[in-house]
Amino acid sequence: MPSFVHLASTADAPRIRRSGLRAVSHGQGGARGVYCFPVLPSYTLTHQWLRELARFGTRGGLVAVQVRLPDDERVLVGHYRDRHREAQATVPAAEAVRRIAALDDPRGWEVFVPRPVRPRELHRIRTAPQVVGWRYRPDAHGTRPCTCFGCRLRGGYGSRRLSERHPHPLDGPPPPTPVLLARIAATEDPGVLRESLHWLGLRRRGPLLQLAPLADHPDPAVREDLVWTVARWSTPGVAALLDRLAADPHPDVRAAVAAVREADGDGDGD
Repeated sequence: MPSFVHLASTADAPRIRRSGLRAVSHGQGGARGVYCFPVLPSYTLTHQWLRELARFGTRGGLVAVQVRLPDDERVLVGHYRDRHREAQATVPAAEAVRRIAALDDPRGWEVFVPRPVRPRELHRIRTAPQVVGWRYRPDAHGTRPCTCFGCRLRGGYGSRRLSERHPHPLDGPPPPTPVLLARIAATEDPGVLRESLHWLGLRRRGPLLQLAPLADHPDPAVREDLVWTVARWSTPGVAALLDRLAADPHPDVRAAVAAVREADGDGDGD
């Protein structure tokens, strides 16, 4: 029976011993299950995902949960990038181990079990050193991390200092809010207004009252950008402003409101 390691928060260890591993992760095609990695002769490769998973927050650090699956258990195997292209292969568990063990560089590979792991399939749970493995991606050490809005981990250790030292031309860090509001108050130029809205949209909250008059701006592109800017905010009054923009005469503005509300599950934003 092939052995695999799943990394979990230390605080979850008692529940895992009692009930097994829940199928809470999402694999390719929307399947729900458990991610793991084969137990290889190399301790470092076996636990390669530890530092990357630790970036997203843990409760008391991470533990290694070792599980044993039947040889013919159907699992998905592939590189993590293949997950998004739905190119991972469905193979027996024993074949997944053989494929990964035969690779010259198995970093970034993963095995996905499309079901919960039962308690009787657990072999042992043990502590693991918290400094093993790569972060961001294999071979990322020695290269400058990307500070774009999509790549950076907001609130992560050192993320603010990193973005200040290596600002991204489009994603900041943004100018201070008073500077942006002064630019908005001093012009009707759509280009300047849209750039200022872009920077304000990177914030979690913002000056909603000062931006509300832009809902009447003659350029529909400015009104549409206003939708995308305030939709991300937790500021009270967002829902009311979106209600107003939902009745905008321009179809692009109305479509933007519909899109953000569909993405939020029709949340009220207040």
